[in-house]
Amino acid sequence: MSLPRLWSQELDPFRMMRREMENVFRGFDQKPSPGIGAGAPAISVAETSHAFEVTAELPGVDEKDINVSLDDNQLVISGEKKAESTKEDKDWHIEERSYGSFYRSMFLPFEPEEGAVEAHFDNGVLHLLIKKPVKALKSAKTIPVKTGAPPS
Repeated sequence: MSLPRLWSQELDPFRMMRREMENVFRGFDQKPSPGIGAGAPAISVAETSHAFEVTAELPGVDEKDINVSLDDNQLVISGEKKAESTKEDKDWHIEERSYGSFYRSMFLPFEPEEGAVEAHFDNGVLHLLIKKPVKALKSAKTIPVKTGAPPS
């Protein structure tokens, strides 16, 4: 006999905690990239009544080197800023640009429907629009509280 599940798969706190721990340890094998947030690009998240708007700063990154993916309700932004080769005729050279891989993930409070995510890259900024599913748009319902004992 199996025990009933206390949480749905989407809201299972142990599953969410395992994913968060995987994200923490995933970063140990990556070299920091100071130019884009030490391996994690700076992001902004705003919520409207119908969508989430996410922007990520990715200066110097080519559009073809950016990956955006969804795993259930986890949004992942990753990629690589590639090194440029330069030649100098001088005896000294200082280059204060960073290169390497970057990774950023976040959990959404819902699982987006197919085709609900739009991505645009403009002037080093990645813009994501994540439309909320219809079931997430429904407003909370108020349950009236009646006085007295419940009917027998």
